[in-house]
Amino acid sequence: MTETTSTATENATATELPTHEVKLTDVAAGKVRSLLEQEGRTDLRLRVAVQPGGCSGLIYQLYFDERMLDGDAVRDFDGVEVIVDKMSVPYLSGATIDFEDTISKQGFTIDNPNAGGSCACGDSFH
Repeated sequence: MTETTSTATENATATELPTHEVKLTDVAAGKVRSLLEQEGRTDLRLRVAVQPGGCSGLIYQLYFDERMLDGDAVRDFDGVEVIVDKMSVPYLSGATIDFEDTISKQGFTIDNPNAGGSCACGDSFH
């Protein structure tokens, strides 16, 4: 009976976490998984945030984080957790994170329908 109670508590805790509408493509999830394996860390999540800065007013930040902060929204992509802080959720709703690996560009890209425009370098938006 104790096992059932602890499982119910764990499930209730998991469902209490808010979710977000950021999507991670299979290619990007694979790259994140690969990077985490190289680091030998299974306790890290991909954090996506929007911060003031750049020539258009806002910049994206993507980094690995072991912390869960109050108000963080979480979504799992086949074992890769993506976290968005509560202030960034509205700016990133519907955004898609992908990974490009071509001769001209390598890195994560963010396609964000909420961005009204971006700068020439593509690192900043409004």
